[in-house]
Amino acid sequence: MAQLPSRLQNMGGGMGRMGGGGRAGGGGGSDSLKFEKRDFSADSVTVIFRYLDSARFSSLDTSISDFYRRVPLRPDMISLGNVGNATRPVLFTPRTQTGWDAGFHALDPYAFNIAETRFMNTTKPFTELTYLIGTKLEQQVGILHTQNVTPDWNFVAQYRLVNAPGAYNSQNTNHANLRFNSQYTSKNKRYNAFLIVLSNGLQSAENGGIEQDSFLVNRNPAYTRDRFNIPTRMADSVFTSRNFFSVRLNTGSRYTESRFLLRQQYDFGKKDSVVTDSSVVRFFLPRLRFEHTLEQSNNRFIFQDIQAGNDSAYYKEFYRFTRVPDTLYFDDRWRMLSNDLSVIQFPDPKNPLQFLKAGATLENHAGALGAAGSPRFSALIAHGEYRNRTRNRRWDMLLAGHFHAAGRFAGDYGAEARIRTQLSKRLGSLELGFQNVNRSPSMLFQGISSFPLPKPSDVKRENTTRMSAVLDLPVIRTRLSADYHLVGNLTYFDGFNGARQSGALFNLLRLGVSKDFAFGKHWHWYLDAHLQLTTTDAPVNVPLIYTRNRLAFEGRFFKNLNLATGLDLRYLSDFKADAYSPVYGQFFLQEGLMQRRLPDISAYFNFRIRNFTAFVRADNLNTLTFTHGFGFKNPNMNAPLYPGQDLHMRLGVFWVFVN
Repeated sequence: MAQLPSRLQNMGGGMGRMGGGGRAGGGGGSDSLKFEKRDFSADSVTVIFRYLDSARFSSLDTSISDFYRRVPLRPDMISLGNVGNATRPVLFTPRTQTGWDAGFHALDPYAFNIAETRFMNTTKPFTELTYLIGTKLEQQVGILHTQNVTPDWNFVAQYRLVNAPGAYNSQNTNHANLRFNSQYTSKNKRYNAFLIVLSNGLQSAENGGIEQDSFLVNRNPAYTRDRFNIPTRMADSVFTSRNFFSVRLNTGSRYTESRFLLRQQYDFGKKDSVVTDSSVVRFFLPRLRFEHTLEQSNNRFIFQDIQAGNDSAYYKEFYRFTRVPDTLYFDDRWRMLSNDLSVIQFPDPKNPLQFLKAGATLENHAGALGAAGSPRFSALIAHGEYRNRTRNRRWDMLLAGHFHAAGRFAGDYGAEARIRTQLSKRLGSLELGFQNVNRSPSMLFQGISSFPLPKPSDVKRENTTRMSAVLDLPVIRTRLSADYHLVGNLTYFDGFNGARQSGALFNLLRLGVSKDFAFGKHWHWYLDAHLQLTTTDAPVNVPLIYTRNRLAFEGRFFKNLNLATGLDLRYLSDFKADAYSPVYGQFFLQEGLMQRRLPDISAYFNFRIRNFTAFVRADNLNTLTFTHGFGFKNPNMNAPLYPGQDLHMRLGVFWVFVN
């Protein structure tokens, strides 16, 4: 399930993210005084939000230029061929979460999580409805509602459903996400409470890939007319349903998660006020804050195959199972209870973005792993942080670290330092970062699981060092980035049923550029390009070049019509793409097959009229072929024997209501 990308994500003391990081939406930050002066009786609506570990407010993203801002997957990720199937990034992204980690992350992008929960504040009740329909009965449904009970008490309720039967046999997905969160501030501004309750139910069928890639261009009309008829290595199509109302899982993975978080803060400081022409705005300047965070989570990871007896040859060949029962079933269950107590001190009460934080977290974990037992263990983590965004906004600094002082993961740690400076209004900003993480491999790699993965011998802690630089040049609409990774003891899958740990250090350098080329008033070329260089013996396979280009015609026409239309092209240079192990839900290193792809090409037509937004897309235009007559029947391979879809049409509607 979706975990925080790093313990450092949850160490902000409610004070603020570094500028330029995270998914901050479309708006810039605003200070607390500006927030207090908003008019809740005005006819128009103003919706702002902040994250749990942030004091800076942002406005909602209302742009229509990029479809990927509205769906769970990012454009730099590749799935197994259907919306909701296992996915992985094409840009190197090492795991930096210390402590407990079950090890199942292929469906993470489709889950709600704590880090991206938005605490909103709105002058009017606000609702957004989402409905997206695509080829092969793909559906995505969403609803978000937020309103203020009082000016100091808001709640947000959000639901999302992703359901896609897919084009091939046993490829259907069904993901349901629910989240409720609320923020309350007392009238005297001393007490704050944050509540998050979320639930994720992720379900993805597995078919082991098609039997032969030659079936994609086979003259058999049954294969060209309907991809569902192409034989797959698992899951006989007799047991597979394409009915999107059916949520039964025959062969595949089901991951569920429920999380509860309550954070309470109490401040000591002094009252202050600002006198305007028509009113007096009162607020509170904290000097010392006490913070307690209670978090509880339940996770369950299941793989099942109710027809494993029919697939016994597959399991014996690739997983070396000596005996295959009629039904194959693996089930890991984990519970966690966490208590964190922190103290936060503000050197300058008029600058809440400068603070010093220190605290400790006690975690208790309990597993139910069937024949593998019921392990119980605890972890004691000490953490500290210093953050300062100067009042002139010239400098933004972060120093943070945590250390597992006792418990099963004693010795794990993470440290991070970042500094950002505004060079000038013309030159923009420069951000430098350093991060070092020493983490225990996941429970799956340590053999603490009902899944029968052979444990690598003498498992050591992974160590990852990352150095980064980002240069923003707004005058020329350009962003330059560089990331250098140095990784030791990386644990990874090297086969369907095998795991290894690399002993030698390896490094990877990624250089990136993002630029908006404007031609005239309405034409744009949005370029996003990355170059990845690594040592020859590195146990990772990534494309040398990843680039995304959008050729767009955009603008506002008539009085209320916002329009964005054009072509969206994604290109990956040839590389040995990872293969996939269905039982464990893991991508694994393979060296035998070079993956050659055509550029992915999509055409889109997006528009917004007042509160109504629509996205129309034709994906995979690159599948056009004349081999057996005109048709879109030449898909790219996303992993060995896992083809993408043919021409795929999508229509998405987003409707906002203000009460």
